[in-house]
Amino acid sequence: MSQLVTAVDLVQAALAVRQRAYAPYSNYRVGSAVLTHDGTVIVGCNVENASYPATICAERVALTAAVAQGHRAFTAIAVATLNGGTPCGICRQVMAELGPAMTVYISDAAGNFRTTTVDELLPGAFRGDSLVT
Repeated sequence: MSQLVTAVDLVQAALAVRQRAYAPYSNYRVGSAVLTHDGTVIVGCNVENASYPATICAERVALTAAVAQGHRAFTAIAVATLNGGTPCGICRQVMAELGPAMTVYISDAAGNFRTTTVDELLPGAFRGDSLVT
């Protein structure tokens, strides 16, 4: 964890961006904040779509925005939901691809959070070396 950005800071960033979520169908707002290796915090929120498969989760918004900004090394990610729900399978797979060593903070709307890892969320993840023939 960056000396300047604490776990609480990262959770607070996820909680704040959660309020910007576009969730007219589920009303399940999710915010996420990813901490890059250089100490930058990049946020994302879920964006739903009437064509449900077109919906994108907060974790993927934050991570893909970070990649688009040139970041490739990630230290931690915070995910904030109403009830402390964990990332979906697709988000776990993206986290395993982009930040397999990340610490993961999972928060409820009150800011209570627990700490886990990508490996704990997705043991035996499918990775790039799985594609070797």
